[in-house]
Amino acid sequence: MSGAELIVEARGAGVVLLTLDRPEARNALSLGMRRSLAAAFEDLAADPAVRCVVVTGGPTLFAAGADIKAMATLTANEAAANSTAPLWRPLKDFPKPVIAAVNGLALGGGCELAMHCDIIVAGRGARFGQPEIKVGILPGAGGTQRLVRAVGKFKAMKILMTGESIGAEEAERAGLVSEVVDDDQVLLRALELAAAIAALPAKALAGIKQLVAFRRGPAARGRADDGAAGHAAPLRHVPTSTRAWPPSSRSANRPSSRGPLRLSIEAARALIPQTARARDDGRDIALEALICKYFASKRAAR
Repeated sequence: MSGAELIVEARGAGVVLLTLDRPEARNALSLGMRRSLAAAFEDLAADPAVRCVVVTGGPTLFAAGADIKAMATLTANEAAANSTAPLWRPLKDFPKPVIAAVNGLALGGGCELAMHCDIIVAGRGARFGQPEIKVGILPGAGGTQRLVRAVGKFKAMKILMTGESIGAEEAERAGLVSEVVDDDQVLLRALELAAAIAALPAKALAGIKQLVAFRRGPAARGRADDGAAGHAAPLRHVPTSTRAWPPSSRSANRPSSRGPLRLSIEAARALIPQTARARDDGRDIALEALICKYFASKRAAR
């Protein structure tokens, strides 16, 4: 099942190891490697014998980012045709546990690859960062969204806006890394965790992944971009008239002319179907806050 620039091997009962295999380019994520990763995760998702996956770049580095040299040779049309956003989906939607075993550099796309995993085991010499700003581009695989969820806005903004990397121990303190071990123990520890997890009930593990993804919001539950390719989803329209509300909520949730205006979170969410959050330039904005702001403006105008 190994593909271009990717080695796939079984490592014990239910455990599969994926090794990025492009050392001459510091494991830069070429289009071929991304396609191989996507195909591997699709196959592993469909294989009931697979219970947990470990992703590594080898003993000296994880992945130094996207293949900038290859990107520089593409025309605008070629770049659009070769969009990698769909290639991240098999990993983003992978229903089984994934552990990143990180030695050395995990930068740009490499950091984003690690953040797509459920657990990150890092060596003491590992470094994480999003240096895209230094070449004038945006993180292209959800880095702006996933990093904020991992370490919080202010830490993430420093990393994203300066392009500076952080060490493994700082990353662990910030919440980006699950566990830090000696460099020569990274893969052994990741495989040890994978073996322990693979022995646990698969349906319960899948349920945990689904619930955690639900808690993180729509982008983690199936939005195709999740910040990928640097594109932020547009802010959903908040109705300015009760005529725009769904019929089921129009009468029940219309502001009353008698007494104070009240709106439950459940009612607010019913106003804009199929979403629990709106997005504005990549920033999550609570839907209930938008609706309450709308009602507050109506009350002020009365």
